[in-house]
Amino acid sequence: MRFRSETSSDGVCEQLFTLGEIPGVLWTPVGATGTRPLILMGHGGGHHKKAPGILAHAHRFAAECGFAVVAVDVPGHGDRPKNEEYDRIATENQARAAAGEELAPLIAGFQALVARRTVPEWQAVLDAVQRLAHVGAGPVGYWGISLGCGLGVPFVAAEPRVRAAVLGLGGALASAEDAARITVPVEFLIQWDDERVPRAASLALFDAFASAEKTLHANPGRHGEVPAFELDSAQRFFARHLG
Repeated sequence: MRFRSETSSDGVCEQLFTLGEIPGVLWTPVGATGTRPLILMGHGGGHHKKAPGILAHAHRFAAECGFAVVAVDVPGHGDRPKNEEYDRIATENQARAAAGEELAPLIAGFQALVARRTVPEWQAVLDAVQRLAHVGAGPVGYWGISLGCGLGVPFVAAEPRVRAAVLGLGGALASAEDAARITVPVEFLIQWDDERVPRAASLALFDAFASAEKTLHANPGRHGEVPAFELDSAQRFFARHLG
C-alpha cells in the first residue's frame, strides 16, 4: 500500500492511497492511534470513491463514531482506466433496454460479472488497511447501495470479518444465492418507486438474507432519492454492532 497524499478537515484525516492498481481513500479521526472498527464503503454505478454520498457517510462515521472508513474505485470508475469489456457490455445493455428488454436482469448480470473481480480486490484492501497501526484488526462493517449492493452482497457473503452491513437499492436476480449465506445483521434500503430495480426483486433480496436480525427501510421516491435521514440510521446501526 502506497500513500499518495494526506489532508485533514473537521477532525477527519483523509489519506489517498494505491494498492497495486487499486486507487483508494482512507478516513480516520485526526490523531487516531490503536485498533478501531473499519467500514468498507462501495460506491454506486458511475460514481467513485469520493462521491458526495460516500464523503458524507465517511466523515460522520469517522468524526462521530471514531471509525476508520475505506473506499476504492470499482474497475472502470474514478481513477481507474476504462475497461473495454465492461464498456462494451454496458453499451449493449443500454441498446437492449432501449429496444424494450427489462433493465433489471441486465444490471444484475453485469454486477455479477464485476463482483468476481471486486470481491478479492476488496479483501486485499481490508488486509492492507488492517495492518496499519491506526486501524488494526477490529470489527468490520460494509455499506453499499445500488452498484454497491450488487457487489456488496457477494463480498459480505464471502468475507467472515464483516459483522454488519447496510445494503439497498438492489434485487435478488443475481444475489439471492449469496444473500442466503449472509447471517450478520443487515439494514436494507428500498425506494418504493425505484425505476431501476423492481420492488418485487428488492423485497425478494431482503427475504433471501439468512440474518436473524434484518431490518427493511422502505421510503417513497425513485432510485436516487434516498432520504438524508438514512445516514443517521446507518450511523446508529454501525455504532450498535461495531462500536
